[in-house]
Amino acid sequence: MEKSWATPAGGVVAAPGCRVGGADLHLDLSGPGGVRAALIRALREAVRSGRLAPGTRLPSSRSLAADLGLARNTVADAYGELVAEGWLTARQGSGTRVAQRAAPRPPSRRTLPLRAATRPLYDLRTGTADVSAFPRTAWLTAARRALSAAPSEAFGYGDGQGRPELRTALADYLARARGVRTDPDRIVLCAGFMQGLALLGRVLRKRGIRETGVESYGLWHHQETVTRAGLRGVPLTVDRQGARVQELDGRKGLRAVLLTPAHQFPTGVSLHPDRRTAVVDWASRVGGVIVEDDYDGEFRYDRQPVGALQGLAPEHVVYCGTTSKSLAPGLRLAWLVLPDHLVGDVLELRATGEWGCGALDQLTLAEFLTSGAYDRHVRSMRLRYRRRRDQLVAALAEHAPHLRVSGIAAGLHAVLELPPGTERETVRAAAWQGLAVEGLSRFRHPSAPETDREGLIVAYGTPPDHAFSGVLDALLRALPPAE
Repeated sequence: MEKSWATPAGGVVAAPGCRVGGADLHLDLSGPGGVRAALIRALREAVRSGRLAPGTRLPSSRSLAADLGLARNTVADAYGELVAEGWLTARQGSGTRVAQRAAPRPPSRRTLPLRAATRPLYDLRTGTADVSAFPRTAWLTAARRALSAAPSEAFGYGDGQGRPELRTALADYLARARGVRTDPDRIVLCAGFMQGLALLGRVLRKRGIRETGVESYGLWHHQETVTRAGLRGVPLTVDRQGARVQELDGRKGLRAVLLTPAHQFPTGVSLHPDRRTAVVDWASRVGGVIVEDDYDGEFRYDRQPVGALQGLAPEHVVYCGTTSKSLAPGLRLAWLVLPDHLVGDVLELRATGEWGCGALDQLTLAEFLTSGAYDRHVRSMRLRYRRRRDQLVAALAEHAPHLRVSGIAAGLHAVLELPPGTERETVRAAAWQGLAVEGLSRFRHPSAPETDREGLIVAYGTPPDHAFSGVLDALLRALPPAE
C-alpha cells in the first residue's frame, strides 16, 4: 500500500526528505487524479519554474519511490511520461536528468523600465566606501582563524551585548586610534549605526527626554530615526566651526544632542575646540547625553585625526562607530560605547527582540583587529582616498578655480560651493553626464531656517580607481561656468 502525507486541506504532499541528486526537494502531490498524475504535475512544474535546472540528475525511481513512500512502478511511469513529453531525458549509465532547453529571450529594450535605461554610470552620492577594495583575502584568513578558535558556545544565541572577543578588541583599538576611554563591558554591538541610534532614542525617550539637538545639516534618515523614537529634533546652526552648540543653552528640557564632531556631515568641518569644550560643559551642567557619530574618523589626511569627543566626558558621551566606511556597509557591524548609567537600559531594550549581528562576523572582525590587518587596510585606503581627493582638488583648481572646495581634510567626500541659484541645475547637468550627485540643500533639516548656501556633495570614495579620471571629466562638464 502506498504511503502519503495528508495536508490540512486533505491533499497529498511529498515528505520533506525527498531528495533530488542528493538534495532535498519539495513536491506538492495534492490535487485530483491520483498520486501518479500528481507526481507528473509536480515534477513538470518544478522544471518549468526553474527549481529543477537543466541537466539536474534526478534520483533513481527506487530512491524517489522510497523517499515519497510510493510504489516504484508509479515513479517509473511518471519518469517515462515526462521523458516522452521532453521534460526529462534518460540514458543508460547517465540516469534520468532534466532536459536541456533554450533560454528565454531577453525582453526588448522597449519593455525595460525607464529606470534601467537612465541609471547613472557613476554614483557620487554619499553613504558608502569603495566596496570593490574590500580586503577579501585578509578577511578570509581572519575568518578561518576565528572559526578555528571559536568556542562552541559562540554558535548559540548569545546575548544582546555581542561577543566579548570583539568588545575587547574594540576597546583596545578605540583607545589607541580614537582616544576613546572605555572597557569591554560598556560596549554594545549593533547591526549598523541606524539600529544603535534607534535603541538610544528609545532609551532617552523612556528616561523622559522629549527633544534632542541635531545639526541643521545631516542625513535625513538619521533625523527620521530620531523622530520615530519619539524625540523631536531641534536643529542647531552649522557654520564653518561646526554646530553652534551654544544654541543648546536656554532650551528647557533639552538634554540630548546628536553630533558629528570629527567631520561634520555633510559640510566636512570639525567641531571647533571651544565648542567641544562648551558642549561637554553643557552636558555636565544639565545631566545631558551627547551622541557622537564618528562615521569616518579613521580617514584624516592633512594632520593627525581629531580625537573622539568621548575622551573628554565618557559619562556623558555615547560614542558610535561602524565598519561601513572603513570596510563595507554589508558587514552590518557597529558599536555603541556607552556611559555606565546607560548600559543596563540599552541591554534591557535589546532583550525585547532587537536583532543582533552574526557571531562569526564578530569573531572575524576581532581577529582582523588584533592581527593588525584592520590597521593595514585602513592605512592603504587612506592613501587611496587621499590620492582621489588630491586629483579632485587639482582638477577643480585648474578647470573651475571660481568654485571653492571645502570639507577636504578628512572623510570620503568634498563640498563644492556653488553660486546661489545654481545647485538644482548643476545636479541636473551632472545627471546628463551620467553622474549621480546630491546637492547640499538635500541635507538641510526641514525645520532649519532657509539659507542661500548652495553646494554639491561629491563622494569620491565610491568610483573605482580606473574610472576616476573619466568621472572627474564628466563632473567638470556639469559645473557652472565662471560669471
